[in-house]
Amino acid sequence: MPLEEIIELLSLKLKPTIILDKEPQAIPPIICVSSQRIVEACQLLHEHEKTYFDSLTCITALDNGPQANTLELIYHLYSIPYNRQLALKVSLVRKQLGATLPEVPSVSHIWRGANWHEREAYDLVGINFTDHPDLRRILLPADWEGYPLRKDYTVQQRYHGIKTTD
Repeated sequence: MPLEEIIELLSLKLKPTIILDKEPQAIPPIICVSSQRIVEACQLLHEHEKTYFDSLTCITALDNGPQANTLELIYHLYSIPYNRQLALKVSLVRKQLGATLPEVPSVSHIWRGANWHEREAYDLVGINFTDHPDLRRILLPADWEGYPLRKDYTVQQRYHGIKTTD
């Protein structure tokens, strides 16, 4: 199914439309959707017989920095039967460290592999995934301070008495 047909399917099935933008020239093509409706988009693309994106290969979390004041999540989808790739992009308002973390609903109930990817995005970038079954740090210790892939992250000088910087 070509990208334009996927966009039409999403627009017809999920009213009001959830599509905010598209990047057809990207590889894979990207559809930008509202963070509040990412679950609806993923569910439809996973279950619809003409798309059947049965694999979530990765969730990429990006910090665009304090000046842009946004974080992005890019969901990389793959349909094994149709040999098709698609990316969904969600943009979130970046909040200052120490404030409540930006939130997006979890898609781990659609693709079980999302569990790990969402925990990684939480651990390293500081994005909260609501309704996640086990949202806790996965790469760093539970008592680590901050989110290391944030552009304004300040490295701890010491961790449990161990020097962390040169």
